[in-house]
Amino acid sequence: MAFDFVGKYKIFVVISLIVILAGLAVTLWQGLNLGVDFVGGSLIYINIGKQYSADDIRSILSSEGIDATVVQVGEDKADAMIRMRYMENQDEIQQNLIAALKDKYDLTDDKFSVEAVGPTVGRDLTLNAIKSIIIAWAFILIYIWIRFELKSGVAAIIALIHDVFIMIAAAALMRTQINSPFVAAVLTIIGYSINNTIVVFDRVRENAKRFGRKMSRAEITNASIRQTLSRSINTALTTLFTVLALYIFGVESIKEFTLPIIVGLLAGAYSSIFIAGPVWAVWTEQPAAKKPAAVR
Repeated sequence: MAFDFVGKYKIFVVISLIVILAGLAVTLWQGLNLGVDFVGGSLIYINIGKQYSADDIRSILSSEGIDATVVQVGEDKADAMIRMRYMENQDEIQQNLIAALKDKYDLTDDKFSVEAVGPTVGRDLTLNAIKSIIIAWAFILIYIWIRFELKSGVAAIIALIHDVFIMIAAAALMRTQINSPFVAAVLTIIGYSINNTIVVFDRVRENAKRFGRKMSRAEITNASIRQTLSRSINTALTTLFTVLALYIFGVESIKEFTLPIIVGLLAGAYSSIFIAGPVWAVWTEQPAAKKPAAVR
């Protein structure tokens, strides 16, 4: 018997709500792990001048009780950038860290450069991130409205909002940093996820033209999802394997971007199959009883 995606949509919505509410509970309890980009802090650039292990610097950070991120930079990876969030006694902690790094790598003062990131910059970045996501949603809604219909666009936006909330919830549960790479990952997933959703809606439109007088919207949607299911899964898995390889073998700065991408890929595939189409079918089923189903 064929699986009823539309008939069981409430189960999938509840699963997503459990993850989102769990992330919300952790956020209310501990707060989000915001990076220096959002809360302010220091960027410390170090010209080590030779190959080094970032793990050695992380060990020094850990011994000093500092929660910071180390990124290897420079053409020969002989430089380092430390992103350190604002803390009490910031100057003292920073001086102790620089002194420890001087001893470790036999460096002089001219090998260090420190930039302060104020909370105003963090607020601006937060607002710009929210604006970017909302603008992306708005243009996607207009595009799908023109290509299909308004209700299809709203269903697609609901699926995208689901994806963003799942990514934020996962970041809260895993205590990963929310920073500029995370925002870039969110915008990337919005573009990726809508592609899968459009494939489903394309098939819905084709089937509605062929069977609109013989099948309900739920039946049309179920058939369309089944017909595109292998394509959606294969696309998601192919992309997922590539990103997993980057996460496993990449440096720390790459992992900051690829981890939320992995979560977003799973959420996007899930929403395009179990959320977008069923939401549209349930929403439009009653009008379909009065007139033949039609999707422009």
